Amino acid sequence: MAIPRGLRARQPSAAARSLVAMTGVSAVVLAGVSFFGANAASTVTVVSTWVVVGFLVVLALAIRFADPERLDRAGVHVAVGVLGALLACGLNLVTEDSSAGAQAFLAFPVLWAASHLRRTAVVVVTAAAVVANAVVVPVLVPLDVAISDVLLTGVVLTVVAAMLERAMSVQERLVEALEQQATVDTLTGLVNRRVFDDALAVALTGPVPDDGTALLLLDVDSFKQINDQHGHPVGDDALVHLAGIIRRQIRAGDAVLSRLGGDELAVLLPGCTADVAVARAESVLETVLSTPLSLPDGSLLAMSVSVGVAHRTAGALGMREFYAAADRALYRAKRAGRGRVEVAPA
Repeated sequence: MAIPRGLRARQPSAAARSLVAMTGVSAVVLAGVSFFGANAASTVTVVSTWVVVGFLVVLALAIRFADPERLDRAGVHVAVGVLGALLACGLNLVTEDSSAGAQAFLAFPVLWAASHLRRTAVVVVTAAAVVANAVVVPVLVPLDVAISDVLLTGVVLTVVAAMLERAMSVQERLVEALEQQATVDTLTGLVNRRVFDDALAVALTGPVPDDGTALLLLDVDSFKQINDQHGHPVGDDALVHLAGIIRRQIRAGDAVLSRLGGDELAVLLPGCTADVAVARAESVLETVLSTPLSLPDGSLLAMSVSVGVAHRTAGALGMREFYAAADRALYRAKRAGRGRVEVAPA
């Protein structure tokens, strides 16, 4: 069963690569300290250290060759963070080492979690490190010294984890905002030309639905006149008004709704018959005609649109030709007097 989203990595692939690096570095550092200090004090401590080194190497190799998405769904990332904290404390207990250097190993899993996991998972890993350290240190040193060490280590780990997790969350939101700006028209909220072109390419290169694929191109009639008489803000309002009508008439789940540029909007309808496409185009036109735009002064601005419709079945019309057919139908509608729907020849 997949674990909750709050315990999963922000980017599983990046988290897995970083986890391999962290476990590898930890193994190298532990291998080095096995030759001096508390880790080299006895056969037991040396063997224990190298057992952990071997485990970390095997773990790094397993993560390196596993599917990051599958690891994430299984909760391996957060489990390794918790396990890392427990291993560090367990090794400190075996080597009877409560020094600042020994406790510093707890920073490895905590900082990694704060850099790659979501807030809930960061809390889990940090709490595991703080609690495990609070259990081990009092066993090794007098209680008054232990309380001081545990509090200091716990505060440092918690504050650093919180600051780093917050910074990563802010960065993630900024990236999401930039990605949205790259795909969505900021004025109308419809997808932009790049997304539309990609969707059109997929619709025309993949298997063609039995009902075919339809394309509607829409222009606001006399849009330049609207801008000249009422100002560009009203022109923007007209586009937002039209986008809202299209959304209400055509569900986004059934279509790709796009602003191609200027006052030209498009609706891509995969799995749609020619008759249904024409009916939807006429429904949009009728709604636009019957729903004037409310202006800031309280007056109403009557609007109309011209619509060109093209339909493609299996083996007919490539991407360029399909778009050109709808475009020609659109201009026939405009030349014929505007406020009408024209259909490209089958």
